[in-house]
Amino acid sequence: GNTGPEAHAYSRPPQVEGEATNRAIMIADMAGVPLYVVHTSCEDSHEAIRRARMAGKRVWGEPLIQHLTLDESEYFNADWDHAARRVMSPPFRNKLHQDSLWAGLQSGSLSVVATDHCAFTTEQKRFGRGDFSKIPNGTGGLEDRMPMLWTYGVATGRLTPNEFVAVTSTNIAKILNCYPKKGAVLVGADADLVVWDPEKSKIISARNQQSAIDYNVFEGKAVKGLPRYTLTRGEVAIDDGAVKTREGHGTFVGREPRPAVNRALSAWKAMTAPRPVQRSGIPATGV
Repeated sequence: GNTGPEAHAYSRPPQVEGEATNRAIMIADMAGVPLYVVHTSCEDSHEAIRRARMAGKRVWGEPLIQHLTLDESEYFNADWDHAARRVMSPPFRNKLHQDSLWAGLQSGSLSVVATDHCAFTTEQKRFGRGDFSKIPNGTGGLEDRMPMLWTYGVATGRLTPNEFVAVTSTNIAKILNCYPKKGAVLVGADADLVVWDPEKSKIISARNQQSAIDYNVFEGKAVKGLPRYTLTRGEVAIDDGAVKTREGHGTFVGREPRPAVNRALSAWKAMTAPRPVQRSGIPATGV
């Protein structure tokens, strides 16, 4: 049989992802809870999310920057290590599915761009030599998410700068119920800020990345649009690529346990719950 990294993609077709997404949406709807669908990678799952949102269901979809910018051809590279380093779930898809994800970000049917940063080394990936199912799932991406999204999204006209901010910051803060403390530039909000330079550029390479792994799935990609400074609660954490954080600066972010979406769903579920019909007169005899 096929035991190479390409079999990982064959074993996880878009139809299966779409069915699983639709099933999760139906279960969440019956339970009266919101649903956040991570790693939306294909038109099939995007369509299920889009259909649910149009029906008023509280569902959000999250594509990854890898699925937006890398395709399934990565798994057919003759270099086993190259292909295995890119094994993640769901696998990369073809351009048809990529275009659907970009359209979802443009239209608002998809809400957040993430990374699923899970950086296994090449040595760890080689656990799957001879059996693709043993290849650890995951790639890096956290460091390159925003430059890649700016370069392939804003610079190409697929996204506006405001949409870029929404799908990288504001939307997820609202979904996780920590807005406007996070995800906003307002009086009283945490001063978590990125000073963005749209003219700054670089070539992505494992040789100069912050991540400790020995490769980068975006190796050789030219990006234009990079952070100059990153501030956390008003303190400079990153200064033009240099880490300036201090130990102990992080704090717990408390969140309300029952946000507005949950309260709305609970109210709707109570209002639409099955109720017996109160009848009067002679009971039906069945005759």
